Amino acid sequence: MAPGPPSGSHPRRLPQGGAPLSDRTRTLDPVQELHDAPLAPLTTLRLGGPADRLVTATTDAEVVAAVREADDSGTPLLIIGGGSNLLIGDKGFAGTALRIATRGFELDGTRLELAAGEVWSDAVARSVEAGLAGIECLAGIPGSAGATPIQNVGAYGQEVSSTITHVVAYDRVDRATVTLSNAECAFSYRHSSFKQHPDRYVVLRVGFELEDAGGLSAPVKYAETARTLGVEPGDRVPAATARETVLKLRAGKGMVLDPEDHDTWSAGSFFTNPILPNEAYAAFLARAQERLGADVTPPAWPVGADRTKTSAAWLIDKAGFTKGYGTGPARISTKHTLALTNRGGATTEDLLGLARDVVAGVELAFGVTLVNEPVAVGVEI
Repeated sequence: MAPGPPSGSHPRRLPQGGAPLSDRTRTLDPVQELHDAPLAPLTTLRLGGPADRLVTATTDAEVVAAVREADDSGTPLLIIGGGSNLLIGDKGFAGTALRIATRGFELDGTRLELAAGEVWSDAVARSVEAGLAGIECLAGIPGSAGATPIQNVGAYGQEVSSTITHVVAYDRVDRATVTLSNAECAFSYRHSSFKQHPDRYVVLRVGFELEDAGGLSAPVKYAETARTLGVEPGDRVPAATARETVLKLRAGKGMVLDPEDHDTWSAGSFFTNPILPNEAYAAFLARAQERLGADVTPPAWPVGADRTKTSAAWLIDKAGFTKGYGTGPARISTKHTLALTNRGGATTEDLLGLARDVVAGVELAFGVTLVNEPVAVGVEI
């Protein structure tokens, strides 16, 4: 686990609003508030109906005040950061949507603290420019910094859990601003205590411990990245080179936002890679070989001694849902089978129909149930 602040059996409480970032004390305009506000433009899928009320908060204090107001009045609350992991129903959201637009990038040696509303990809670029390693392979991931600990964002051999030291959040149960250490975040594959208790914590700030490796990256772990770089796994390269390489790899899969490219009108990877107990993996392997031939070996990565992770993209493709699958306004990306895309003019129901077809098809073919990664608001997959 990454080092973190002292912790006991409970997260450490801070004064209301927590310790200040350098830009938190500036004079601000009144909180922006809109009614019957479109939410689709705030998501990378560009889907979903309006919210009864949309509040945009630019300071931690404004975030906490908006959350408290909703809780005190019993109003349903939807937190929006970068909108890259949201699938909102066509009817919208009957309540208050809170858009977190806080800003703050503080670097002290190798310790970095980000406000929740910071654009994640920009923060990665700035850390690399500072010559620090640890998050360079998370370049190009859309969304805000505050979302990264919630699902333990990871890609190309790195996860934020390996560098996060602490998370400052507003605890809606205890009605206090708290600091959770890395251990208290309970990170696992695309999961955390924040995801386990989605209605309890509102992330305000995230702290990281990066590495000064003289401008070099962390050891390259992901095989595809190593091949592209022409190095062996475990080698280091200039951090800027690692970042640029990952951006190119992501762009080739439609995973870097581009308003002109409908392959990027997605929520990124729509399904997580299944992690199967050994017995279930053996049954899946037998079924795959029966369907595709005895010499077929699905992608597999051991997870401890008793579980195996396999590839959702492989499952989807081999079940017959290839790149570009679909005829309507919602289709699988032409670049990556894990991305379900809005080709322009799609509705959330269009995308849900596609997602349900994929889940049912993979279940029928391999007996494996895919789990969606985006948070569904007002709908079920």
